[in-house]
Amino acid sequence: MSAGVPREKALFCEALEIADPEQRRLFLAQACGADNALREQVEALLALSADDFFGDCGRALEQAAADVDPAEQLLADEFPESRRIGAYKLLQKLGEGGGGVVYMAEQEQPIRRRVALKIIKLGMDTKSVIARFEAERQALALMDHPNIARVLDAGATETGRPYFVMEVVYGVKITDYCDQNRVSMRERLELFIQVCNAVQHAHQKGIIHRDLKPSNILVTMHDGVPVPKVIDFGIAKATEQRLTDKTLFTSYAQLMGTPAYMSPEQMELSGLNLDTRSDIYSLGVLLYELLTGRTPFDTADLLKVGVDELRRTVREQEPLSPSAKLKTLNNEELTKTARRLHVEAPRLVSQLRGDLDWIVLKCLEKDRIRRYATANGLAVDIERFLHEEAVLARPPSQLYRLQKLVRRNRIAVLAGATAVAALFLGSIISTWLFIKEREALRSVETARAKEMQLRREAESREKVARAALLASLEKYEEADRLMGETPAEEPSLEAETLIRRLGEWHVVNGRWQKATERFGILDKVNRLNNLDGTTMDYLRLGPALIESGDLSGYERFRHDIVARFAGRDTLFASRILKASLLLPADQKLMQDLEQQGQVAEKNVKAMDQSGNPAVAYQGGWDSISLALLEYRRGNHEKATNWCFHSLAYPLSLPHRNAMAEVILAMCYLQINQKSKALSAWNTGLQLIQNSFQRGLLEGNNAEGFWFDWIIARILSRECQALLAASRDSVDPPSEAL
Repeated sequence: MSAGVPREKALFCEALEIADPEQRRLFLAQACGADNALREQVEALLALSADDFFGDCGRALEQAAADVDPAEQLLADEFPESRRIGAYKLLQKLGEGGGGVVYMAEQEQPIRRRVALKIIKLGMDTKSVIARFEAERQALALMDHPNIARVLDAGATETGRPYFVMEVVYGVKITDYCDQNRVSMRERLELFIQVCNAVQHAHQKGIIHRDLKPSNILVTMHDGVPVPKVIDFGIAKATEQRLTDKTLFTSYAQLMGTPAYMSPEQMELSGLNLDTRSDIYSLGVLLYELLTGRTPFDTADLLKVGVDELRRTVREQEPLSPSAKLKTLNNEELTKTARRLHVEAPRLVSQLRGDLDWIVLKCLEKDRIRRYATANGLAVDIERFLHEEAVLARPPSQLYRLQKLVRRNRIAVLAGATAVAALFLGSIISTWLFIKEREALRSVETARAKEMQLRREAESREKVARAALLASLEKYEEADRLMGETPAEEPSLEAETLIRRLGEWHVVNGRWQKATERFGILDKVNRLNNLDGTTMDYLRLGPALIESGDLSGYERFRHDIVARFAGRDTLFASRILKASLLLPADQKLMQDLEQQGQVAEKNVKAMDQSGNPAVAYQGGWDSISLALLEYRRGNHEKATNWCFHSLAYPLSLPHRNAMAEVILAMCYLQINQKSKALSAWNTGLQLIQNSFQRGLLEGNNAEGFWFDWIIARILSRECQALLAASRDSVDPPSEAL
């Protein structure tokens, strides 16, 4: 470092404290004297730290909001033309940037209004500055968005100095507005989303702002609602079209933008590789500042270290997450920051930790490929956070961190990888030898297990044969005891037939618990053998569970069977409905049965159209199942129609008719036709008493399957409970049930 560097820094720090540009120039002229090189170095540093043309316009705009007497305004002495430019009367200087001055002006023709007029400074109207000025004017003219300052007019003075006129924005920097009004985190994020939408609009027009920062985003009030406005596209870059016919050239080693908000690729000193993701980085810095009150890298620190170190810091140093940044503050600073966000300090840190940290750090990725692709994508992720949805931003993966570690420590990683490879190779050889030994032992154990399995299967077949012989001699007690000792995970066809026969023998003798155990075994075996639907064992198990009093077991059974047949367009839909609706069902089960009901109704229509009497048998059963489904839904009129539809089939079956009469009786009760209900119920009871109970006692099923009669009896008990609950019912004979 040369001996002049400390003096350069000292002069820079003193000049930085002088806000008035004229006083700052006088100070530099006096301090630097004839040392032009020193003055150029200090002015270069000041250019890096300077805000653009709206940087300090907030307070001036507030003063100008009142009625101002133009005659009392003192314009800057350096403006050589008259106090009028075209149709605009200059009222007051609002601010200035590196190449332009902004005045508040009054348009008198064709309408009277206050506007902001920007014109190139005297002595700054070089080709590059004029080109950049016209680029800004054309960029703003392309855009039409409520959150971007609108261009109203453009032209040139008599001496050829270009200017343009835009709407005057009465507002303050977005960070100042949020801090002064103690805006909450949610409201800050909502304002930031509007800024993202404005930037997205600019990107869609092919414009990169390249200098997004708080002083270029002013918040103004519209009908009491805060509205952010993006201003100053003075260094905007065209990405899809030319903004001006003049050449806009950024010379080598010239930084365009404000260091604290510049992306790593902007620090590369070449504008040829910039795209819209550079603005995403700047938006991330702005969001960081809105949430913590600080930028990721302190501006003063960046400017003190010199240009090269500044570039290296932004390009290589990883910033702290917002929550981690707050933890570095002392208690007083943290409390002040939290108070500005209208929240307690511990809660502020917890709110930032996680999703908001991820969103901000994704914007600040050094590798632009890992940032949000668009400003709209950033806005959508913030909206997902506000709606308590999963955000798309995620912490860097372990693989990504490993890649960065390898790049930083190539030699050490190579040496470590060599050692690990040697250990790994040794481990592979020893593991291979160990596996070979285990495979040999496993082969011996497998052969032994196979032998024991064959022996158990032989013993099981012998027991089944003995039990079948005992059952043929009607020695059911001995046969049942012997089958209880026989494993039945995968029984043979002979064993399945015997288990079914023993289960029905328990039914005849009223041993419902034992019958449930036998039918439960059959149901499991049917699922293992993929026989679902082709047998009626689940129709045996459902009624048996209810008759044994295991109502919780029945609930599990019917939810399981509905889930088992879900999505199947099966001819057995009516059986599933019937087995699942023996008792009132919850809403979820009724929703799960929707598809089976549609299939059953389709089957009935097809059977009715076939004209085949043999098919009518199944059509009657499908009608009963649909009647039960509509009754459980509360559609009593539809249920009544399906009952009549079943009773109208030419092939009359007593057990089917008994179910239809009982369901019909319950429907009549629900619609307050008690006399009809009592008549239908008595008809159903007579069928149950005359056909089922007598046949069950006599040990035959000539009048139909026993489980259909049990279903009719279960429904009749429900009907009896409804009758008993009515005021003027007549209790039936108890022996009928």
